[in-house]
Amino acid sequence: MNDPKDACLLLDADHLAVKHLFVEYARLATRLDADSAAERQTLAMAICDELSVHARIEEEIFYPALRKARPDAAALVDEGKEEHGQAKALIARIRALGAADGTMDALVAQLAELVEHHVKEERDALFPKARTSLDLKAIGEQLRDRQQELRAGATA
Repeated sequence: MNDPKDACLLLDADHLAVKHLFVEYARLATRLDADSAAERQTLAMAICDELSVHARIEEEIFYPALRKARPDAAALVDEGKEEHGQAKALIARIRALGAADGTMDALVAQLAELVEHHVKEERDALFPKARTSLDLKAIGEQLRDRQQELRAGATA
């Protein structure tokens, strides 16, 4: 698969995909029946999986490349990593629940809010710096390859 997306477009596509999952989860959370609980559980795990892979590729590839190319972005990169830590803590709590209920609904809503804030900061502050200083096609290819590797490992 030869996807021509640059790094920022690839990361933003991830942002959009997970936003759709959050919206669908919120829609299902208004129904409190057994079918909804099973669907919410499945969606919650998909959200956790997507965000876990996304955070890893950013931390392993995108953030180090940006930090090296733009030392003035170090504080923004550090803030992004801190937000990833908060997201990982919420993801661990969601995964530990095992079944969709009001607690999971609240945690997924918290995670959605955190991710929305994180995405805005990346779009407004990090991506503009990356666009002026990184080979976005090359970084995008590395991100895509690592993303596919992580997803394949998750299903193995």
